[in-house]
Amino acid sequence: MSKFRLGLVGAGKIVRDQHLGAIAAIPGLVLEAVADPHASLEGVASYASLEAMLDARPEIDAVAICTPASLRHELARLALSRGKAVLLEKPPGATLAETEDLKAYAEAQGAVLFAAWHSRFAPGIASAREWLAGRTVHAVSIRWHEDVRVWHPGQAWLWQAGGMGVFDPGINALSILTEVLEQPFFLKAAELDVPANSQTPIAARLDFRTAEGAEVQADFDFRHEDPPHWEMRIDTTSGVLELERGGARLLIDGQSVVDEPEREYQGVYGHFHSLLERGESDMDITPLRHVADALMLGHRRGVEAFLD
Repeated sequence: MSKFRLGLVGAGKIVRDQHLGAIAAIPGLVLEAVADPHASLEGVASYASLEAMLDARPEIDAVAICTPASLRHELARLALSRGKAVLLEKPPGATLAETEDLKAYAEAQGAVLFAAWHSRFAPGIASAREWLAGRTVHAVSIRWHEDVRVWHPGQAWLWQAGGMGVFDPGINALSILTEVLEQPFFLKAAELDVPANSQTPIAARLDFRTAEGAEVQADFDFRHEDPPHWEMRIDTTSGVLELERGGARLLIDGQSVVDEPEREYQGVYGHFHSLLERGESDMDITPLRHVADALMLGHRRGVEAFLD
C-alpha cells in the first residue's frame, strides 16, 4: 500500500470527532501537520496558516480542508497551486461557482480533488443502491431532524451567509439520495424557516419530483431534541427500503439487512487513499446544486429568534 503524507486545515470539532480517528485507521495515510490560526492538535506539528504549513512541510502530498465552507475555495486553490491533492469536507464550497472553479482548476493542474460526502459511506448505502437498481421508485420521504445545540455547539458561522443553516446536515440526506437513486430529481417547491436573528434557515420542507414523476419530500429541522432522526423511506414497485441512523441501518420490507456502527469517515479516507493511488478526482457537486435550488426557489418564512 502506498503511503501519503497528509496535512489538515482546521482543528475544530469535526476534525477531533471524526477525521483524526479515521486517518489513523487507514495504514496508507500519515498525518504530518495541521494548519489553524486558533487551535492546535496535541502531538501534531501546528501552523497558523496553510501557506506556513506548506512552506515548512513541502513533503506533504495532500491536504484535507475542514474549515467553514466560505473559506474553502481560497484554501483549496492554494493547495492545488502547490501540487497537493485536496479533500474537501462537505459542502465542497459556499457556492456553485466556487466549486465549479475548483473542479476546473484541479483538472488543469492534473491534481486529485475529492468532495467528501461522508454520508455516502454509511454502512447501508452501497447495499441500498444495489437493491434499488432497476426498480421503479414511487415515492421518497426524508426526515432529517437534530438538535443544533448538541451537534453544532458554538458554530456561529452556520447562521451567517454561506453557512447553510439546517442544510449543513440536510445536504447529507441529499448526498445519500443522489447516490442511491438511478434517476435524477428536481426541486418543485420549498419552504424555509429563517429565525429573526439568522441569515440561514433553521428548518426546511422540500418537494422534489424525479424524472419519472415520483414524489420526493424532505423535512429538515434543527430544533429537534436529541436523539436525532436521520431517516429515509423509498417506496418501489417491489418493496420498501428504509434507511435509519443516517444509513447505518438498512431495512427491506421491515427486515433488517444492514445494522452496523457508524464508520463514515473511515470510508471517506479509504476512498481518498484509493484516489491518491490512482491519481483520480471525485468531485460530484449534485447535492450542493439541490441546496442552491432550495435557497433560490424557497419561500422564506420568518420565525422567532431561536439562537442565543
